Amino acid sequence: MTNTQVTLVQLDNYGPWTVTPSPRREVDLQTLQSRLYADLSQAFGMRDGYVFFTRFDNMLAVTNGLDLEDHARIQESIRNRYPVTVSLSIGTGASPADGLVDATAALQDQGSAQDADRTEALLGQPIEESERSDDDVQIAHFDVVDATGKYTDELDAFSSFIHIEQGYAELMKYMHDAHDSLSFFVGGDNIIAVCPALTEADYADAIAHVREAAGVDLRVGVGHGVSPHDAGMGAKHALEDAREEDSVVEILPGQ
Repeated sequence: MTNTQVTLVQLDNYGPWTVTPSPRREVDLQTLQSRLYADLSQAFGMRDGYVFFTRFDNMLAVTNGLDLEDHARIQESIRNRYPVTVSLSIGTGASPADGLVDATAALQDQGSAQDADRTEALLGQPIEESERSDDDVQIAHFDVVDATGKYTDELDAFSSFIHIEQGYAELMKYMHDAHDSLSFFVGGDNIIAVCPALTEADYADAIAHVREAAGVDLRVGVGHGVSPHDAGMGAKHALEDAREEDSVVEILPGQ
């Protein structure tokens, strides 16, 4: 059974800040968001975590192995480097979706995302070290089969983007609704899903659904680990095996 630790990262009072004292230039906001995501990715990554940008003012991190002190240091780093602050809320559960629901509810109870009095909330309890195991995190790394040949080298860039995003949207919704998983587009033709304990048949069904609904062919490599980094690297190696074997689903041997 997996035991995923999810951290909701939410910018404090960001909406009002973007228009105070007057509306800020969109290019400046986009630059701030991208730099903030890059710094958070590095900060969580240095601690073997993963962070995904979702809407940028809200980001989701998988943080197995990070304690409250790690989270507080990340908040401090953002406070010292940016004109905005972040609140962090930790949730845990047998599925990533369950952990996120708990993290979201706890942060909402502290006040609105646009409440000026809610600043740098740090909520929830990380998984105790004694309760961690080598199977806590399951990560699946999907990519589009022959994306270069089918899309990049055949269609204009935006049409290619549409096809890949349609595949992502179908996979994201199916994996969430059917398997309580959280899936994220991570660039190119790659999607990373944080999952509960799923089987090879579960992944094959998800791929079949995307093929039927969006006409996009996917393959996937799956890894497990005590941390997001360990599980993610296992998934990357499994995906390379799938490419070499021309298979649809590969789960890293011994996992």
